[in-house]
Amino acid sequence: MSQKSYLSVYAKSFSWAGFFLPKKTLKKCSALYDFCRVADNIADDHEELENKERKFNQFEDDFNQKKLDDPVIKNMWDLIEEFNISLKIVQDLLIGIKSDIKDKVKLNSKKDLLIYSYRVAGTVGLMMAKILKVSKKSSLKSAIDLGIAMQLTNISRDVIEDSKNKRFYIDEDFEKISSTVNLADTFYKNSFYSIRDIPFSFRFSILVARRIYRKIGYKILDKKNLKSYRNAGKIYVSNLEKTLETFLSILDFIKLSLIHRKDEQIIHDHILINEVINLNERI
Repeated sequence: MSQKSYLSVYAKSFSWAGFFLPKKTLKKCSALYDFCRVADNIADDHEELENKERKFNQFEDDFNQKKLDDPVIKNMWDLIEEFNISLKIVQDLLIGIKSDIKDKVKLNSKKDLLIYSYRVAGTVGLMMAKILKVSKKSSLKSAIDLGIAMQLTNISRDVIEDSKNKRFYIDEDFEKISSTVNLADTFYKNSFYSIRDIPFSFRFSILVARRIYRKIGYKILDKKNLKSYRNAGKIYVSNLEKTLETFLSILDFIKLSLIHRKDEQIIHDHILINEVINLNERI
């Protein structure tokens, strides 16, 4: 993934939102995060390409061979077995991270962008939903949407930094950055109503994480042009803003309680992804 990948940036929002999760559940979500973080760190290390490929292949082999003396791998296998997580989802994640282990990364289309975002982040949203005991098919698709939205936000924010690492997920052009933020917003909207199907004790935490991460996109759009975007440096949500978004999440929570959408009324824009990856097999 990018130098500041979905998970490495999301960790700050995750730790804030995770405050509202039961401790036992937070520990399981953290085990998933640790697995993704280890794999991601290999791709992001400033080492020779051959070394990174070797280390990643070793990590992948250790996982596939259930090397349970590694606590990160053991904890991941415990999650897979407890929550019936399809191995195809984990394989999708590893393929996505591995695609960044190149001298130069260039995505050439919206389809490439969405498939990449599914692999490195939609997979995480899907696995997280399973840990949070979501079972409805439409709701699991919404979890994919939320993961994709967060990754698109991340890509929109880190264009300059990624380009320095020869990773060109989108062009260094404010119109393209803005359109990616707007694409992310579509996926945030698609993720909303199915949050109602997350068990009550977990629901607020997801609403908080969703709002805080979405706020990053709005702050990007406020820059208006590439010069202001570059001058802004790292765009982040301050603790004061996180507090405000947390309070606004209460309104989201009430809205979810009052408005119900049937599964067939909830949109999932997965056509391009399904041309390559059958998401129904993952859910």
